[in-house]
Amino acid sequence: MIDNVVDLIGAERPPRSPHAPRVLIYSHDTFGLGHIRRCRAIANALIASFPHISVIIVSGSSVISSFQFGDGVDYVRIPGIEKQSDGRYEPHHLNLELSDTLRLRADLIKQTVLSFDPDVVIVDKEPVGLRGELKPALDILRRRGARIVLGLRDVLDEPAVLLEEWRRSGSLDALDAFYDDIFVYGLENIYQPLMGLPDEGRFADKVRYVGYLKRAVPSPMPPNRYPRITKQPFILVTPGGGGDGAGVIDWVISAYEADPTIPLPALIVFGPFMSREKRKEFAERIARNPKLEGLGFDPRLELLMNRAHCVVAMGGYNTFCEILSFDKPALVVPRVKPRLEQAIRAQRAEELGLIGMLHDPSQTGEDARDPLVMAAALHALPKRPPPSQAFVPNLLDGLPTLSRALADKLSMPVRGRALAQAAATS
Repeated sequence: MIDNVVDLIGAERPPRSPHAPRVLIYSHDTFGLGHIRRCRAIANALIASFPHISVIIVSGSSVISSFQFGDGVDYVRIPGIEKQSDGRYEPHHLNLELSDTLRLRADLIKQTVLSFDPDVVIVDKEPVGLRGELKPALDILRRRGARIVLGLRDVLDEPAVLLEEWRRSGSLDALDAFYDDIFVYGLENIYQPLMGLPDEGRFADKVRYVGYLKRAVPSPMPPNRYPRITKQPFILVTPGGGGDGAGVIDWVISAYEADPTIPLPALIVFGPFMSREKRKEFAERIARNPKLEGLGFDPRLELLMNRAHCVVAMGGYNTFCEILSFDKPALVVPRVKPRLEQAIRAQRAEELGLIGMLHDPSQTGEDARDPLVMAAALHALPKRPPPSQAFVPNLLDGLPTLSRALADKLSMPVRGRALAQAAATS
């Protein structure tokens, strides 16, 4: 098994200093939990390596306040925007036009950059932010000499789709104009997310594959009562944020309804973005089955995954990192719309022997989901070897590698800009 340290352990807090290095992490957060959970993992890891620094996460996540952050980490919540099923964006709460909400977000981001004045900026996935909202801040950061890093998950989408999106948004030009580094949170021999971009070689000196981001078991916060199922070996079923995970949950429940001989019981965590109607429907079906229990949302899902014997999940990046980190036999049912990202990741991981994959035929209109197909997969899942048996070198080195890569800016007790100003004065 892979060792897991508990994060956020109470080390003595270093003295506060206005001159210590500062990091800003930007996450556009239009859907689900993936972006904010990735940014949280990075922020907490940087604080663990450099306890004297300060980190601010700028995020549109509506659930960011549910998560634990280490001392030295805080966040600025900008107005949320949701991506609709047809691809359109709409304000999450405000009764404003989208253009007004985007302008407000851009102004808040710019003001945070001016006031916080970071030495290092890590941008999650979107080089110019949502609809270009980051461009004014990037101009300021470039002039002030901040180190600007683009952090990419291992898979973005099909190369042709990514090329069209980045051409339209101006992201390709931004990679040249603003970014010092492109850190890929994965391994080059698993997938190359920028493969297929025109003149991709021009970014080669900026790209660094750091490895996947290993997750730790967070400190439990009382009261810490879990369903009775967790007192024995169980299958954790998680659709991530849950906004598009109803199909996976329905398939698992149907399997238990069709085959009562499935050996392990299952705990199904709906996620915060599953609709109230679907949650109610599933809860009623779960209540009728003695081998099933349900849970709405747990921001410390790592605790449950660490306790579980095995996992059924969709193929999002963060859930995949947790499966690897806690070394759990896993069955992944990836979505294929609106992106092929999860399917690409799951296929490569299955080829390497890291996880098992089950294709959902209803997503492509081929056929209905067969409960007995899922039941057979659930019978086989507990016997599956854990990911560590695939022996992939440097798989989970992402967080320490990231810290080492930024050490020149963050390890000094005084930020480089303050040192330069002091030298000029003297």
